[in-house]
This record gives sequence, structure tokens and C-alpha cells, in this order.
Amino acid sequence: MTDQPDRSPRTPRAAQIVAAARELLEERGRDELTMRALAERLGIRAPSLYKHFRNKEAVEAALVEDGLAEMGAALHAALREAERAERVPALLAAYRRHALARPGLYRLSTAGPLPRAALPPGLEEWAGSPFFVATEDSHLAQALWSYAHGMVVLELDRRYPGGSDLDLTWQAGARAFTAQADVRSSRD
Repeated sequence: MTDQPDRSPRTPRAAQIVAAARELLEERGRDELTMRALAERLGIRAPSLYKHFRNKEAVEAALVEDGLAEMGAALHAALREAERAERVPALLAAYRRHALARPGLYRLSTAGPLPRAALPPGLEEWAGSPFFVATEDSHLAQALWSYAHGMVVLELDRRYPGGSDLDLTWQAGARAFTAQADVRSSRD
């Protein structure tokens, strides 16, 4: 699965609302992303937003859709450019770089229940499929995603002790998962 699934259609005004919501999310965080704050950002009254999105959850679902689509595109691109032996390190580097550049969107897209019913069919699977491509094993792919997600969250939350060389930690994880993928591959 390499082609990105179709995205939800948006009117130009809906796209403008999502862009403003994304700015608020990155500047102030999820708790400060309210319909009132969003309307203020756009210079309109809050009830005008409801012509385009039925509620805050619908705006968040549009943001999650963007987050998954953009992360998936970054991961697919990383794999296209990587040799087979370098898939895991390339995937982890792209994941980390993308998540850290958009922490608000990353957290919204990966924390709490996923609004699957509001997402385009196939988007979640497509966005996550690079982990399977890199490891060629569904359980190892889930473990690799869990590692990447945990590392990113701990890095965003500044939970590592001062002086930690996180580049080396990411590299160690990449080596471990690459070795495991190689073992799995040699058995098949």
C-alpha cells in the first residue's frame, strides 16, 4: 500500500479553519484549542464555525487526519530513499524529525482514542504501513512504532536526564530493531 488514500474534501473556508486550528494547537496546546479561541483567531464569531464543523471534535478529527497523512507521507518517503538494510534507521529518523517539528499535532494524533469513524478509510493503515515494510513482521512493526512513540513522548516531555545523548539512544534502538528484522527475515 503506497498510494495515500483519498482525503476528506474541504471547502476553502474549512481548510482555513483547520489551518488556524493547527496554529492554535502548536502555539497553545490542545486544552486551549476551543471554538471561541479559533473564532477569535479567524476574526469571526464562534457560531460561524459551526457552518463548517459540527463541533470541536470534528475540528480535531480534521487535524488528526492531517497529522496521520503528513506523518505517513514522511515515513513512506523515508523508506523510498532507504536501502533495505537502512529502512529501520531511516524510518525512525523521519518519525522523530516529523513528530518533534509538530509536537501539538503529533500529540493530538497519537494520544487518546483515535476518531477512526471520522477518518478516511485506509488512512490509519496507510500511515502505519511503513513500520511493517521496514520490519516485514506485524508484531515487530507494532513494537517498533511503540518504541518510536515512547521515545518521542519522553523527548517532548523532557523526561530524559540532562546529558543524555538521545541521538545515540535512537541509534541503539534502530540497531536492535534492524537486527531483529534481519533474524525474522533469515527464518523466512
